Amino acid sequence: MTWRKRIFDLFFASLLVILLGPVILYLIWIVWRKQGRPLFYVAERMKSPTDSFGLWKFRTMTIDNNDQGVSGGHKEARITPLGAKLRAKRLDEFPQLWNILKGDLSFVGPRPPLREYVERFPELYAKVLNSRPGVTGLATIRFHKHEDRLLARCSTPEETDNTYCRICVPRKARLDLIYQKNQTTCYDFDLVFQTIGNLFRRQRR
Repeated sequence: MTWRKRIFDLFFASLLVILLGPVILYLIWIVWRKQGRPLFYVAERMKSPTDSFGLWKFRTMTIDNNDQGVSGGHKEARITPLGAKLRAKRLDEFPQLWNILKGDLSFVGPRPPLREYVERFPELYAKVLNSRPGVTGLATIRFHKHEDRLLARCSTPEETDNTYCRICVPRKARLDLIYQKNQTTCYDFDLVFQTIGNLFRRQRR
């Protein structure tokens, strides 16, 4: 990560913590009131082919200690009513501001993968993770909705895994590498504003 990108991340993450502080506190209260503890879901994700970190989100599903793999239709029954609302507007990802401040994430970059997929596709992720993972990115903007639709049709863990590995991993990686080749501060601004625009469009529906 360049020093310009790190300053960009620190400045805007700090600004958003100040501006969104009351909203985040309200979300903490409503998650506690509606769902109880734990308030947060901390998942292992990879920021390099060898280094992992804990990715923070508001908890949106019932607890399953044996949970593994990406979320597909087979996990839909575990999504809580509040969790569905938080996911629809991506409010569950607000705690990732902490990951940005720590330096685990950037605002813009490839979404951080699970360890199992990095180990299964080492050559691919060795290239993708040359960029610091991000909260949003080109693959998130261009492919996220399609990925959700594909995985929502899967009714078993095996079907979800097969669809994710066969379709989602290579398509997202292709977009992540396009971003990597064209990354600039102006491009990061553009992708952030596209993400914000998509969120407002979701809220109007």
